[in-house]
Amino acid sequence: MHEEGKQPQHMREREYRKLFGLEIYLTPVFVISSIAIVVFIIGSLIFQEGATKLFGNLRVWLTTNLDWLFMISTNLVFLFCLVVAFSPLGKVRLGGADAKPEYSYLTWLAMIFAAGVGIGLLFFGVSEPVTYFQGGNYSPLGTETVYDPETDYNAGNVPDASDPKVQTAASLGIATTVFHWGLQGWAIYGVVGLALAFFAYNRGLPLLIRSAFYPIFGDRIWGWPGHIIDTFAIFAGIFGLATSLGLGVQQVTSGLNHLFGIPVNPVTMVLLIVGITAIALISVMTGINVGIKRLSQFNIILAFLLLAAIILLGPTLYILRTLFTGLGTYVMKIVPLSNWIGREDTGFFHDWTTFYWAWWIAWAPFIGTFIARISKGRTVREFVIFVLLLPTLLCLIWFSAFGGTAIHQFLTEGYTGVTENVETYTYELALFKMFEGLPWATLLSCVAMTLTIIFFVTSSDSGSLIIDIIAAGGKVDAPIPQRVFWCTAEGLVAIALLLGGGLKALQAASLATGFPFAIVLLGMGVCVWIGLSKEVRQPE
Repeated sequence: MHEEGKQPQHMREREYRKLFGLEIYLTPVFVISSIAIVVFIIGSLIFQEGATKLFGNLRVWLTTNLDWLFMISTNLVFLFCLVVAFSPLGKVRLGGADAKPEYSYLTWLAMIFAAGVGIGLLFFGVSEPVTYFQGGNYSPLGTETVYDPETDYNAGNVPDASDPKVQTAASLGIATTVFHWGLQGWAIYGVVGLALAFFAYNRGLPLLIRSAFYPIFGDRIWGWPGHIIDTFAIFAGIFGLATSLGLGVQQVTSGLNHLFGIPVNPVTMVLLIVGITAIALISVMTGINVGIKRLSQFNIILAFLLLAAIILLGPTLYILRTLFTGLGTYVMKIVPLSNWIGREDTGFFHDWTTFYWAWWIAWAPFIGTFIARISKGRTVREFVIFVLLLPTLLCLIWFSAFGGTAIHQFLTEGYTGVTENVETYTYELALFKMFEGLPWATLLSCVAMTLTIIFFVTSSDSGSLIIDIIAAGGKVDAPIPQRVFWCTAEGLVAIALLLGGGLKALQAASLATGFPFAIVLLGMGVCVWIGLSKEVRQPE
């Protein structure tokens, strides 16, 4: 292992300080980011009406004016991952030639998948494919709407499932959803994870975002250039997490209302966030090899059981056919969907694609760091295949099953439970409405809510650990009060955003923090290329 750029001795041995009687590892990054987060929470809770207006306007401005930046960044990191994996650089082993993986393939994949996309799959698994299938304002690539919901619902008309136009709309709905949850999104995580793993395990640097920039800044990464980079990473991670937690609690609240009549209101949502954050606190204090690992393993098993139940209880043959047609359409449409010039489908492009890429980028600091933390001993090629291809395949199967079932219910049975909710933008209820058309609907709903809660916990606790490492200057054993602070802050930010604008506020926060980190992301790609190239040229 190389020692170049190793963290200075005085930074590695910095002592803890007392703050309000608690041991805290005070760094410039911790001080700046924690104060800013606290001010944001207080301001959003006090000035809720102003926050609602601000977040709404910010979301529109960012999606309209910075769509090109998010698209270019995402496309470049995807191409970068492909080139690195299938070039001689792919033979480099993270940690050196003799490094051994700490986790089995299955556990490794489970932890990546559970931390990366869990809540999103449950929230959008049904609603997103149906949204694109219905078309209207959200028609991908300007595809023709297969029916007019306002008139056809009233007349009781349902599109003809054998109509080629309808079949195309269905496959495009699945393919476009996979586009948002597939290769390009996971490439964002992949670049951050690869950069951090390489510079941590092959260059002896701490597991910090700033470490990846050693080829550009040299020892200046230990000064303010590094502090600024890590502070941006914390902001992006906190608000990206808050978006997912907000979506998750909206879905759980809707599920509880659907099953047990519990009211859907801010009080219920706040109590849920408080309760689930408390569970996450217990998990985060036990560390990555106990709480997070076991919860991830349990949740991936439960998720696959739910997926298998939908495939078996739902239209099995239609799901399998949708899987293959969706894959084919995804491959054919990935280039036009990745283009940002002259797009006429602005509703779809801005409200969905631009938001998604910003959301993935906002999540990248903590998911990338988490992936790096568990990937020592893997080759670069192995890393890219597991982080990009396998999760994309799992997402394809998931959306084909959940989205395909909902579309099939509408086309063959005329069941409008899902389509009507999507038409009114009540996405959080779509999953439970799809279950109503299947046997064992109550059991499936309970399993889905359990999954959402555990995904909530695994995202919160893994995110807290990673943000804590960044804020503490790379120390993996920062004091427990510091971990508690970040886990609590995530829950409070989610509450502040939900009360200060709901879904639009959540999306605006991801877009705003994803913007500066998009620049950081591109820089990390350049740096890891320099590092890997040097590694390959060095004699054995």
